[in-house]
Amino acid sequence: MPLLELTDVHARYGPVRALHGVSLRVDEGEIVALLGANGAGKTTTLRAISGMVAREGGVVFDGKPLPRSPEGAARLGITHVPEGRGILAELTVRENLQMGAYLRRDRKGVAADLEQAYQELPWLAERSDQQAGTLSGGEQQMLALERALMSRPRLLLLDEPSLGLAPLIVREFFRLVRELNESRGLTVLVVEQNANVALDVSARAYLIEVGRVALEGESAELREHEGVRKSYLGY
Repeated sequence: MPLLELTDVHARYGPVRALHGVSLRVDEGEIVALLGANGAGKTTTLRAISGMVAREGGVVFDGKPLPRSPEGAARLGITHVPEGRGILAELTVRENLQMGAYLRRDRKGVAADLEQAYQELPWLAERSDQQAGTLSGGEQQMLALERALMSRPRLLLLDEPSLGLAPLIVREFFRLVRELNESRGLTVLVVEQNANVALDVSARAYLIEVGRVALEGESAELREHEGVRKSYLGY
């Protein structure tokens, strides 16, 4: 049974419809990518899942209908890292990480996860008292990822994590995502314009065009698809 399943989902911003019947699934322990051009509906799909935009259609999480509010989605274990990272610039690195665990009440577990974050990225510990807004773009994206992990998500939604980052930082970011998937079984749905990176890290992918799923399949198969190669991979 899929961890997340969307069936004929429509979404709108006021009178403007952005999704026109999107259906997709994400299995537990899987990394799935959403590909597509700007304005295709990728970000809206994530927002529809996390309750940030009005939606119609079926959204089922762990076998049950998903609440239509961000708080309801968060309480069930869905954590959304938005485009632009969404870190709290005035707070310190440590405070940002602690904010990721704001719904949790297990203090010992939170302390252990904070230490785990410091072990995975030692520079977080070295800069724990530094204001998050003074970090570089790549460091802020890494912080946003570790802050999301502090909630112990069952499903992590990543929106354009590579945007504005140098290629070396992008590789390091997705190396960590893949490592977390392999070591913790972290389930990820990632929106990513860099199709090469997205297809490398994911098991399956969906191509969204004009608010609809135009193509789906295993990532290795989509990499060989002529339309995907020409339009999104550049060869």
